[in-house]
Amino acid sequence: MTVPTLPEGNLRLAIPKKGRLFTKCESILAGAGITYRREARLDVAVCSNLPLTLVFLPAADIAAYVGEGDVDLGITGQDVVQESHSNVETLLKLGFGKCKLCVQAPVAANIGSAKELAGKRICTSFPEIAKEFFAPLDKELNITTEVKYVSGSVEAACGLGLASGVVDLVETGTTMRAAGLHVVEEIMGSEAVLISGKNKASSPHATLMKLLCSRIDGYITATKHVMITYNVPKAKLELAVEITPGKSSPTVQNLADENMCSVSSLVLKNEASKKMDELTAIGATAILLFAIENSRM
Repeated sequence: MTVPTLPEGNLRLAIPKKGRLFTKCESILAGAGITYRREARLDVAVCSNLPLTLVFLPAADIAAYVGEGDVDLGITGQDVVQESHSNVETLLKLGFGKCKLCVQAPVAANIGSAKELAGKRICTSFPEIAKEFFAPLDKELNITTEVKYVSGSVEAACGLGLASGVVDLVETGTTMRAAGLHVVEEIMGSEAVLISGKNKASSPHATLMKLLCSRIDGYITATKHVMITYNVPKAKLELAVEITPGKSSPTVQNLADENMCSVSSLVLKNEASKKMDELTAIGATAILLFAIENSRM
């Protein structure tokens, strides 16, 4: 298949080419009003409504491409950014792909701290982070921890006798527990982030970068929040505002009944039911929740 000629001067945005991160990125791009058509077996797509070219790459490579200036923006995990030591800047935390990078060891070994693994062999897909983590322990104990890179099935290394411990991502912990492992220490938390090169301010795409950040941030805010409206006695308004402070400040309007007012505020979806209960307890009435399609904050 012929590779299409890419428009000159387009901003290039790299996103993971497959997996759960790709699926989430598709939703974010749609929510940000970015339309494109990706031809089969092609890893580039030109947007139809913005001077933007999407580049589909392995998530592990995106930070390096952004840092070297081959693409202008990218979406990948914080763990990948840390591992690559790329010269990039985080513009937005995207709220999905959340996990933890942890030192793990067999439950049967009864290891209670990473210090007990120092000087032994550690298998991981994150050798740079692992080396940095064990370096101060090695210096303290005057020993050398052997960090061995493996590209997949890291959790199997201990069971196969290849390592005394591993450094691996933990999302739900199901795979870890199935392999007979437990978390010894957490190294870092991670989630998907939007990154740019350090020179974004001088980029010819600076205006479009700002626009994309605003759109993506607005969509993410909308997916996490609902709008709550209710009536409350003015005597209880201060209490009500404490319950629903909103992103910056709630909207308060007077009602025909001079002793009452109407309040509108953003609340997190996962806190909405609790907020409704608390408002009811202080005398609020006509409490309604509304889904938010999109937003700009």
